[in-house]
Formats: sequence, C-alpha cells, structure tokens
Amino acid sequence: MIVAVGLDIVELARIKKIWQRYPKRFLSRHFTLEEISSCCEKADPLPSIAARFAAKEAFQKCWPEPHGWQDVWVVRKGTKPKLAFTETIQRALDQRGLAVHVSLTHSRNHAAAVVILEETQGG
Repeated sequence: MIVAVGLDIVELARIKKIWQRYPKRFLSRHFTLEEISSCCEKADPLPSIAARFAAKEAFQKCWPEPHGWQDVWVVRKGTKPKLAFTETIQRALDQRGLAVHVSLTHSRNHAAAVVILEETQGG
C-alpha cells in the first residue's frame, strides 16, 4: 500500500546559477562524493545534478522527520536509480516496513523526481 508520494521539479537554470556561483560549496553541501563523481563523468552533469537535488527534495516531502542533504543519496542499480540512506533513516524505514521507490527525469529546462513510500507486507 502506498503511504506517501513526494514530487519535486527544479529549473536547470536555477541549479546552474547556484552551482556556478558556489561550485565547490554547492556540490559538497548537497551531494555525496559518489553522486558528484557519477554526475561529473557525464558530458553535461547539470541534468543529473538537478535530478538528484529534486530526488532529495521529493523524499523530504514524504518523510516525517527532517534530514540533511547527504542523509539521502541516489545510486544506480543497473539502469535504475535507487535511493540510499544513512543508517538512521534506513533503520526507521525498516522498522516501519517501508520500501522506497524513486523515478528521475529531465528535459531541456527542468529536472524532476517522484518518490513513493510503500508499506511492505511485513509492515
């Protein structure tokens, strides 16, 4: 059963402006080293950076407690993105019997993410 849905959309121009103004600070504050490395391998890292930013925002919209930017991050499992969490958040998810699903997308001007919290059979 779906427990919560979070959606976030960001303008690429807004993320680019912040990133250009504070390049190291923006990346190190909002993303893990793994995320930075993965995104910066691409010819144009901006859409990937923006989609990850949106994923973190989307998760916060459906998670009941506040968390830091690096407490949630996007990893790739094959071709699909997946959210990973600090031990504290992962433990809370497990205790509540929740699975997390994420979908990322981007266009020429925007990036977006949807996060779904689903109650598993054990929860």
